[in-house]
Amino acid sequence: MTAQIIDGKKIAQSLREKIAQEVASLAYKPGLAVVLVGEDPASQIYVNSKEKACQEVGFHSQKIVLPADLSQTQLLAEIVKLNQDSAIDGILVQMPLPKGFDEESVIAAISPAKDVDCLHPVNLGKLFTLKKLPALDQLLAPCTPKGILKLIDSTGVTMANKTAVVVGRSQLVGKPVAIMLLAQDATVTMAHSHTQDLTKVCLQADIIVAAVGKAQLITADMVKPGAVVIDVGINRLEQKIVGDVEFATVQEQAGFITPVPGGVGPMTIACLLENTLLLAKNHRSA
Repeated sequence: MTAQIIDGKKIAQSLREKIAQEVASLAYKPGLAVVLVGEDPASQIYVNSKEKACQEVGFHSQKIVLPADLSQTQLLAEIVKLNQDSAIDGILVQMPLPKGFDEESVIAAISPAKDVDCLHPVNLGKLFTLKKLPALDQLLAPCTPKGILKLIDSTGVTMANKTAVVVGRSQLVGKPVAIMLLAQDATVTMAHSHTQDLTKVCLQADIIVAAVGKAQLITADMVKPGAVVIDVGINRLEQKIVGDVEFATVQEQAGFITPVPGGVGPMTIACLLENTLLLAKNHRSA
């Protein structure tokens, strides 16, 4: 068996085209502000790609680049300005922030109504209380987990009644995606660095989401034949980028698998755009 590759680039491009068509019919331009603190090269690449994506779908895009020696108080003041800016529907502060910043306080300063990555405690609370997910194109949820569910959905595999294992328990990916899978009636196990016999746990899974940040942790002997494997990891190994899944061997065992790069990454940006559009509709209709 050779797994079918889940083409995140193709699925994301289709979503972006759909968003662009809808934006063209609106009387306003949804606005996204991305705040970058410092000069981290990877963060600069991410921010520039988000700005380009906004331009492609017809959004109003605002990139705010601030020095790394900015104070916490000054950063919070910038966020307050964006909260009050009627042209801005979504706000994203690029993480990670330089040392010395309290990331939780920064996220909490963003208005929940403009929190495009849905990481504000109010928005995470709303997600936590969901008994059943709405249609994914109407769901406001953290961008990467939302993209993961869209990728799983694209396979035609029903999440209900399936066993899912999420490897990784971060606030950004692991915890939200586990909650969302539960709301789709999957039976979910969360695994992490203290999990005993990870191989045994993963072999039970119809769906594996690998989001722990450890290169090629998931190997073929850990994957049930025919499982859906979603690789969230981005790790630099011997001058190349690899995921948390040993792609070459797992591809021969799984039913569906995402590549790295070209899997989850493009979907994260596409879902950022979709969330911005949803926030704009909420904001402009209020």
